[in-house]
Amino acid sequence: MRAVAVAVLNLSGLGLGYALARKWVLTVLCWAATAVLLFVALPADPDGVPGLALVLYALFLAAAAAHGARVGLRTRLAWPPQAPLALGLGLVLLAVPAGGFVLYDDARDEAVEQMLLDRLADADALVASAGKGSFTAGKSEYREALRIYEDLSDDHSGSRAAAKVPGRLRAYYESVGAPYAQDDYCAAIAPLTYLRTVPDTLDGTDLGDLESWPDDRLATSLYECAADGLTTGQATWTSQFGELLTGFPGSEQAAKVEPAVAAAVTRTQKELRGSDPCSAVERLNTLGSQIDGLPTEGADTADALGKQADRATGSADSGTYTCGVDQYRDGDFEAAQTTMKKYVADHKSAKNAALAKKIVIAAEIAETVPAAGKKLPTTRSGGSIEVTVQNDSPDAVTVMYTGPVTGSFSLKGCGSCKAYPLLSTTVRGFEPCSDSGKNYPQRTISLPPGTTYFLHKPQGDSTASPASDTAKLQSGYIYTECAYTTTSGLSGL
Repeated sequence: MRAVAVAVLNLSGLGLGYALARKWVLTVLCWAATAVLLFVALPADPDGVPGLALVLYALFLAAAAAHGARVGLRTRLAWPPQAPLALGLGLVLLAVPAGGFVLYDDARDEAVEQMLLDRLADADALVASAGKGSFTAGKSEYREALRIYEDLSDDHSGSRAAAKVPGRLRAYYESVGAPYAQDDYCAAIAPLTYLRTVPDTLDGTDLGDLESWPDDRLATSLYECAADGLTTGQATWTSQFGELLTGFPGSEQAAKVEPAVAAAVTRTQKELRGSDPCSAVERLNTLGSQIDGLPTEGADTADALGKQADRATGSADSGTYTCGVDQYRDGDFEAAQTTMKKYVADHKSAKNAALAKKIVIAAEIAETVPAAGKKLPTTRSGGSIEVTVQNDSPDAVTVMYTGPVTGSFSLKGCGSCKAYPLLSTTVRGFEPCSDSGKNYPQRTISLPPGTTYFLHKPQGDSTASPASDTAKLQSGYIYTECAYTTTSGLSGL
């Protein structure tokens, strides 16, 4: 019984069996082994005591117990004198390592809690850091913080840190969505869109009202940013309105899209009466195409937007005339011709079609004689002065004129006529269209008094250049215009 008592006393790790048997060196050895274990184990770590240390210490205690039993067989105890009492004391002292294990386990649990709270604090710090800059710059930190919150919530659901995650998530949402609170609607779109994906990431977490927290804010941001872009001419408004109409088709914000688009069309229509109608035409055409391309949910919305697209395109179409007039007045005669030709082709029966044709003629003459383009032509016709135009050229010519009246006509080529050598036209007495033996193609028109600008333009494949003439017509006279072709007389020309 004394051997068993010494063995049991040594199992406490304090070497008391050796101490009662007065084996002091062995007692100190037990103390040293226990001290080493305490040094390794304390303070409590979330990972616990290393397994090797526990195995070695268990082997040491088993050896101390076995050796203590052998010592107890040969050595009387210094105290207590009776072996049963010593055995009872040993059994009581076994509560020391058992209690130590319980206390250590509690300390380890607390260490785990502290570790989790530290991780929670790390996530909070990431959110705070990300919130100091733009969402794009801080997106990786936001994602890492969310990963930590998810881990705490899913893998450590009973911890104190997990209990704080819902509150932290609200702060997380507010940090990510901060641009919306600052009325920076365009910057708010990306972070609010991201927040709508958070419930999928935290699939096992009850987010409560946070799940729908970004929806109304995102719809408002899409509308406000798109409406501003529509006013300032930013091209991104179409994608933002499109996302609003398809993502939130029944929202209050989606209902405001058609009125905003209608107002933009009206504003641009008014610009047709401004200083740059051509730019307004271009914007109306672009606006019509953009509105027509908006994705929609629901026939009513599609019909309403379709009407606005037609209104924009129709206004651009009719505004082409205003653009051509503006180009003519600005002296851009080539552009005015192109614009008015398109207008006439598209609006043959329009009330301005006749004047548009006159502007095309005047603009072409003004390209050669700029003075002809100082005034906008009118639809006036006829006059009291006869002007006969003859063609002494082998080329068919188009004769255009502008001034008090504007018009054009064609004369076929003179079959028996040839080009005049250039030098012969400089000789005194040169007079084309004067050969009585030739039947010159001709036409007589009536013009009012005043300055009329003529342009003779060869037709077909002729390489001859147009010629111009400025005639100051006075009543009481009969005038003749003669078209003829000159050549340098050099071989090959």
